[in-house]
Amino acid sequence: MRHERTIILLTLVLLSTASLHTQSRTPPGKQAPVKGFRSEFLWLLKDTEEKFFALAQAFPEELYGWRPMNGVRSPSEVFVHVAVSSYTIPAAAGVKSPLGNVRDLEKTMTAKAKVIEFLKDSFAHLRKAVVALRDQDLNKSAKVITEETTVRGVFFLTATHMHEHLGQLIAYARENHIVPPWSALEENRGQKSR
Repeated sequence: MRHERTIILLTLVLLSTASLHTQSRTPPGKQAPVKGFRSEFLWLLKDTEEKFFALAQAFPEELYGWRPMNGVRSPSEVFVHVAVSSYTIPAAAGVKSPLGNVRDLEKTMTAKAKVIEFLKDSFAHLRKAVVALRDQDLNKSAKVITEETTVRGVFFLTATHMHEHLGQLIAYARENHIVPPWSALEENRGQKSR
């Protein structure tokens, strides 16, 4: 009798553990792992995305066409350029882009609402591409224009490209007396603690 209870108890424990394990497993391609390149990239991407959207909202529409000098991108052109690049750079790693001809998008997409919507879609596309990456594909060869790299390298390039233009937009904001919203929060916190 005692032996049977032990077997029943062990069976119940194993069944409940198996059930929990099955419930906690994420279907492939649905979520990045807890650690490693993809989760780290997604963590940084979330921060970058929040900052881009904060700046896109903070710029008044009348300044979307402002430029510091001739021959330099305006804020709307920078936002659109970053969005287009979020589709086109990962294409070097085999990520299919749904965009067609993007040659004139920077010049033709200037309305604030459209720019923000396009930017939002581009970050969603990039996030989906990173989540779908398989660990074994990260070291595969890839080529960006004439440079040989890896799939991982393509995504590093995407991230550094975004940060380059994030810095540009921060400078544009400051030049127009717009405090980046995350900086304004920090400044407010500092004043309250005094």
